Amino acid sequence: MARQNRREVLSEGEIHVVHCVNRCVRRGFLCGVDDLTGKNYEHRRQWMRNRLEFLAGIFAVDVLGFSVMSNHLHVILRSRPDVVKEWSDEEVAGRWWNLFPQRRNKDGSPAEPAETDLNRLMADTKTLTELRARLSSISWFMRCTSEVIARMANAEDECTGRFWEGRFKTTVLPDEAAIAACMAYVDLNPIRAGIAATPEKSDFTSVQERIVDLKSADEVSTQDAKDVRIEHGQKAGWLAPVELEPKRKKVRTKNSSRRASNKGCVFMTLPEYLQLLDWTGRQLKPGKRGAIPKNALPILDRLNISPEHWLHAVEHFGKRRAANRITPASRFNATARPALQPVADQ
Repeated sequence: MARQNRREVLSEGEIHVVHCVNRCVRRGFLCGVDDLTGKNYEHRRQWMRNRLEFLAGIFAVDVLGFSVMSNHLHVILRSRPDVVKEWSDEEVAGRWWNLFPQRRNKDGSPAEPAETDLNRLMADTKTLTELRARLSSISWFMRCTSEVIARMANAEDECTGRFWEGRFKTTVLPDEAAIAACMAYVDLNPIRAGIAATPEKSDFTSVQERIVDLKSADEVSTQDAKDVRIEHGQKAGWLAPVELEPKRKKVRTKNSSRRASNKGCVFMTLPEYLQLLDWTGRQLKPGKRGAIPKNALPILDRLNISPEHWLHAVEHFGKRRAANRITPASRFNATARPALQPVADQ
């Protein structure tokens, strides 16, 4: 039976959160170490991570999480047609030029567009409307990821043909519970595959980049400075913030060219999400090789995060929750609830 047309699932003009998966052809380790030939393609994982960051600063699409594995890519995306509507015609044209430049610098980066270049894009109203729709399209975001990586890999291998086994697969995440479960599933992928022991050692994942910024935030003295480093960190500042509604809303007023918006993901702070992830990763999952070692210290101890920072987050967390919100103390209590189940294991 043919798969349902993606246009019937992801309608234009509406905000959607989806989990996207793309696998290498025949599930070969084209981004890892090939056991048959011994060739090491690990550097291609950095290609993918860098490409995602670049596109996050171009598209009106929020990146909630990602994990680049040796033979497949996971990414959680949120389309933002509401954001692209606020962009001027000139900004739309400028972003499209940076995505598909007609001229490039010697290093391959997009050349600065001339006024005539932008005017040419803005002259046709119908074309400009189409470009707005594309810049908030998850399909176009994934196309601009997969196609570029495939071309780079084929050029490196001096060959032609498929790099990916087919079009990416999507799972729509309809609510906060699904988003939280999928974020944990994606961030725990290296652990479940047995190639990393803990989240902070899981290379090329969104959680590792968030942890780097969290550790950096604990080095500064004021709470405002901590919040800025967590929300707009040097490493994960291109990702959507974890907390949906931060206590200090002022930190969200700072615009960033690295991402489409400052909208968060779930109703929990980053330390709370890490606690949830740490507990989830310790649960053995049938059919999976890895789990966080039972004797590993709690994640906040491993990261040397101050108890004061953690207690402050917990104290204010409970005051803003409705009864039906997800919290580590209720829905995901380790002693009272079963292990967190991921959404539709692809």
